[in-house]
Parts: sequence; structure tokens; C-alpha cells
Amino acid sequence: MPATPTDGGGPHAASAALDPFAEHRARRPSRFLYALNPLAKLAAPLPVMVIVMFSRGIALPLAFVVFAAAVLLIGARLSGRAVAALLIGTPVAALVLGVTFGVWIDPSSVAGHPAASVTLVSIGGWDFTLAAYLVGFATGLRILAILLLSLIAGVTSTGPEFVRSMVQNLRVPYRLGYTALAALRFVPRFGHELEIIRAAHRVRGTDIGRGPVAAVQRALGYIVPLLASAIRHAERVALAMDARAFGAHRTRTERHFSPWRLRDTVFVACFLAASIVIAWLTWGR
Repeated sequence: MPATPTDGGGPHAASAALDPFAEHRARRPSRFLYALNPLAKLAAPLPVMVIVMFSRGIALPLAFVVFAAAVLLIGARLSGRAVAALLIGTPVAALVLGVTFGVWIDPSSVAGHPAASVTLVSIGGWDFTLAAYLVGFATGLRILAILLLSLIAGVTSTGPEFVRSMVQNLRVPYRLGYTALAALRFVPRFGHELEIIRAAHRVRGTDIGRGPVAAVQRALGYIVPLLASAIRHAERVALAMDARAFGAHRTRTERHFSPWRLRDTVFVACFLAASIVIAWLTWGR
């Protein structure tokens, strides 16, 4: 008997739940970032990343870390672990990166810093000063700021959405765009096929053994089935493209539309305006 969905989503929702390659996206997103064009979420933080990259000091990257984290908390649907990683992991990572980059700082390059006289750790003739730590801390903050700014687009958009948006708005040739889209579709399929192969090996009892040698043997046993599956899938994709006359015409009819709307322009303008104010208030501090 056919399965009857009990969640009220109808047969389409049931099939989407069983399809590992289906796009799971709410029709009416509760957070505003999901309603924006992917290019808008990429175009807005990109100039800010350049500013952060060439900045000096702690105040500017720290301000953009807080700003990007606030945008993510307000505009994206984050799990509890993601929120904890954002609120707790980011400060911890900044402190650790300060030490990691600080130990590589030449003490003579920060000799004129006011905090150069404060020694945190002294090992033999090597002194790890507060000035070196602050320079490393600023470098770590710049990396975290760029990372969080990139997550604004990365967390709330998928690869296929970026491809469709570039084809429709930036006039990227669809031959390149949809070829990249087909390549992106390989990634979840390989993951699904790998799980099936692992399950088959467990059923046959061929995955026994522990240690690095057994792990290498198991990994080698996955190569041939994955390669065969990839070849079969590539053949099917090529046949499907040929059947749809892919590349025969200059344009193609779009199934999913990704237009640039007024709200995208407003988001980019507001984001850049807020970034300019933050940069003006914190530059050189």
C-alpha cells in the first residue's frame, strides 16, 4: 500500500523527504535573508571583506565580527549548535588565534608598541609580549570577520541558487552555469552512494578490523564502486542533457526564477551604509 504522509504536506512533501537530492526550502521563510537574491547577499559583504583585509588594529574587525554575527542571528535560521558556535566559539577562536599568530610575530617589529614592555610568557631568551599577542589577535579578528561575512551568503543560499542567479542576472552563459549546477549535484549523490556502499560492506561483513591499516583497506574498497557509480551517473546526465537539446540554442526556458527585486537593492544599500559608518568610526583604532 502507498505510504500516506501524516505531516499534512501532501505527497510532494513525502517524496521530498525521501529524496536525498531534493531541495528542502520553506515556501515562506521566516527570516529575511532567505527571501533575498543570492547575489545581493554576496555583493553586500564583498566590499566589506576587502576593507577588513587591509585594515589595521582591533576595533574595525571586531566591529564587523559583531555586525556579521548580528545579521546572521536576526536573518538566518540557525540551530542551537550554530548559535552556540557563533556566540561562544567565535570569541574562543579569536583568543586562540591571537596566541597562534602572536608567536610568529618578530619581537623587534613591535618594539615600539606601548604594550611591548608587558611580557606574558618568557622561555629562555624568547619573550611573548602583549604587543605580539595584540597583533596576532587583530589578525585573528580579521579572519573571523571575513569568515562571518561570507557566511551571510553561504548559510542562507545553496549552490544551485547561486548558479541560477548568475545565469539570470549576470548573463553567465547557461552552458557554463548549468554544467556547474550538474557538477554540484554530484556531491550529495556521492555522499548517498557512499552510505549505500558502506551499508553493503557492513551487511557482507567486509568492514571488520580496526586501526589505520583496516581504515585504508576500507577506503580502497570504496573507490571502485564509487567510480563505477560516477561513470553511470555521468552517462545518464549526458543523455538527459542531449535529450533536452542542451547547448543547441542561445537561451533556455527557466524553471526557477531568481530576479533582482527592490528589496535586494535596499538590503545592499543598507548593508553598505551601515558598513561605511562602522568603518568610519573604527578605522585606525
